[in-house]
Amino acid sequence: TLTKNPVGEGVQLSGFVVHALGAGGADPSEKRIKLAGKETAEQRDTRMQWWREAKFGLFIHWGLYSVTAGEWNGKADYGEWIMCNCKIPVKEYASLATQFNPVKFDAKAWVQMARDAGMKYIVITAKHHDGFAMFRSQADPFNIYDATPFKRDPLKELAAECQKQGIKLGFYYSQSQDWHQPGADAVLGRWDDAQNGDFDVY
Repeated sequence: TLTKNPVGEGVQLSGFVVHALGAGGADPSEKRIKLAGKETAEQRDTRMQWWREAKFGLFIHWGLYSVTAGEWNGKADYGEWIMCNCKIPVKEYASLATQFNPVKFDAKAWVQMARDAGMKYIVITAKHHDGFAMFRSQADPFNIYDATPFKRDPLKELAAECQKQGIKLGFYYSQSQDWHQPGADAVLGRWDDAQNGDFDVY
């Protein structure tokens, strides 16, 4: 099912947000490179050449927040930010994992759809700010393989299919913002004692 998402970017596709990206927009790594300050203009130009030639790609937001379908206790809210915006307690949000079982996930069909549309790359959320990993993580059991009935690693499957079909694949991974772990993300504030802790320890 395709519907406009609440903020007017991309479309909502059965519980996840899909963004079509084009090379006419902002360089997705611009901020990182400015902070690093170690890349020359020539190096950057060489590194970004493939992206300018690709021109068209797919950015998929998909995660545990999909279970909420954009609503919490009668309040409508925007997908991947629902835990923060609705101040959902850590334990309560984590319990959504028992309901997350995307049995219709088909990496081959996803990649083929992108190819058929003329896209040259896919970027997907490996871990968003809610701290839930969409891959089998050895660092934390709060992931799709260990915490859900799904017991599969969709990103591993997607990576294999992208390689097979010749599509570049990138991962969006939120590090400092993690609403699940103690000590992380004090910048946006904390709403649950379970989030308290020291950022350096995190």
